[in-house]
Amino acid sequence: MVITAIWGLVIVGCGNLRNQGGDELESDSIAADSAQADTMRLSDEEELISETPMPTAADEFFDDFFFNFAANPKLQLARIAFPLTLVDNKEKKTVQKKQWKMDNFFMRQGYYTQIFDNQRQIDLSKESTVEQVILERINLRSEHVQRYIFARKKGKWMLTEIRNERIDDNVNASFLNFYKRFVADSVFQIESLDDQVTFSSPSPDDEFETQSGEIVPEQWPMFKPELIPNHVIYNMIYDGQIVPGSNQKIFMIRGVANGMESQLVFKKKGGRWRLVEFDS
Repeated sequence: MVITAIWGLVIVGCGNLRNQGGDELESDSIAADSAQADTMRLSDEEELISETPMPTAADEFFDDFFFNFAANPKLQLARIAFPLTLVDNKEKKTVQKKQWKMDNFFMRQGYYTQIFDNQRQIDLSKESTVEQVILERINLRSEHVQRYIFARKKGKWMLTEIRNERIDDNVNASFLNFYKRFVADSVFQIESLDDQVTFSSPSPDDEFETQSGEIVPEQWPMFKPELIPNHVIYNMIYDGQIVPGSNQKIFMIRGVANGMESQLVFKKKGGRWRLVEFDS
């Protein structure tokens, strides 16, 4: 599976986007964090996206589908099971089609994040057999998580439910609370490094070459990668593949419109999360 997105002419997965039809969008939002979505008038490029059909093959892989879902207002409306169930603080509500506001998720910020426990979960994200995906929008500042539950229905991906929860109730709570501080506190970063951290990064002398080796905590300021997500981050859970109480987290940062990818590996040692490896 190859995902390529170039603003101005967007190509996702196997081709263009499909016009699914749908009502005009209303201004009401369904939840507090949905205000993160950019509600400005559609640009010419986005108008083109909304009128271009999505190939049937894009439903094969969730990631291909989701890039279309987050960019195409008409497709987004068509792929939500209205009335949509919204569970907010254990209170069940419903969202009608006229209440929905277009949500671009991470498309306009240019990158997205994923949290894995192991390599098997990374491999699963690239498989066409996946039947359910939970996309989490994690607001580190408000300590709030919105969980968007997608299921494949008759070969088509549909948003079937949204659940709101506190970070402390999330299965990744321990890591998320740690990462909130790690990304914002440079002193805490150094304190949270393993005694020797394995790394791979572009060479400062030649961007087409890489340098690799090990650093000690004192060298972190010279080698540390850009830790861009410091407020709202995302996660995707494929077919419920998550390990409660896992002592390893693979934190990935991926570009939307380019091939940028960086990876940080954390392990829990002696009850504390520590960075043991990074690849930028």
